[in-house]
Amino acid sequence: MPKVELHVHLQGATEPETFLALARRNGIALPFDTVEGLRQWYSFRDFNQFIEVYMTICACVRTPDDVELMAREFLKGQAAQNIQWSEVTYTAWLHRHIPWPDQLAAINRARAWAQAELGVDMGLIIDIPRIISPDEGLINADWAIDGYGNGVIAFGLGGPEVGNPASRYKAAFDRARAVGLPCILHAGETVGPESIWDAIHSADTQRIGHGVRCVEDPALVAYLRERQIPLEVNPTSNVCLKVYPSLAAHSLPQLLAEGLYVTINSDDPPMFGTSLTNEWLACVQAYGWGVEVIERLSLNAIRAALLPTGRKTELEGAFDQSLRQGG
Repeated sequence: MPKVELHVHLQGATEPETFLALARRNGIALPFDTVEGLRQWYSFRDFNQFIEVYMTICACVRTPDDVELMAREFLKGQAAQNIQWSEVTYTAWLHRHIPWPDQLAAINRARAWAQAELGVDMGLIIDIPRIISPDEGLINADWAIDGYGNGVIAFGLGGPEVGNPASRYKAAFDRARAVGLPCILHAGETVGPESIWDAIHSADTQRIGHGVRCVEDPALVAYLRERQIPLEVNPTSNVCLKVYPSLAAHSLPQLLAEGLYVTINSDDPPMFGTSLTNEWLACVQAYGWGVEVIERLSLNAIRAALLPTGRKTELEGAFDQSLRQGG
């Protein structure tokens, strides 16, 4: 079926084949020198190993051409899954040795190629990694503002929640919102409802990346339900990162039962051994979803996307046609 994905990280979606090509191009030694070895290294074991892999990938990106290759290969993978539109979190700060205009130009070259050759596209959510200072967060805001309307669609916040509240970067969010740039923050994954409230109060976040722990606060659930603030749920990621011990124990069924606005996403797919397609299949198997749930959540993603109304209508029509053909 045609799909829209709202929560996926460009760096974290880098497949081992691309990773190895970047390392060889730049003469960087890796723990393994074959795709098979790297794939085993990718297999999630714990959070520290996850961060090690993530940062090693970023260290292999040295030039604008590397950024373009990473983006092209990502878009190939999205096209292979019939993901027509992706809203992609991109942590430009991790490649700050490459001037921001050069990073953005490289990604836009990849986008133009994917539009012409694959029929898919993406928009960038430039995020602050929570490990940097508030002043550095303002630099990220300026980058996002500079690219707004030229591939950048939103400003975000990612990285370790513990000890790094969204309020720390409120000045950066205020700067972005002053020019009309939407803010979309990660919250409610490794920290509970207080992190989600903080994202709402500090940035008026239009969607919530993860948000699955909202169920721990009935007042927050009521707030999210009343305003229908979309949650970008990443089931396999949550299990791997031990937010929940299994899909069976995940809050996803409760989120739906509470009438919250849910979308399904893959986060850092090769690192968690998944894909957006696999997330759908895993949820159908775990929860027994029928076509009506798949339809509702798919349309949720399309309608929550930062796209013009006409493009959303096109995507809804393509999805509706897919369902009729499948029936």
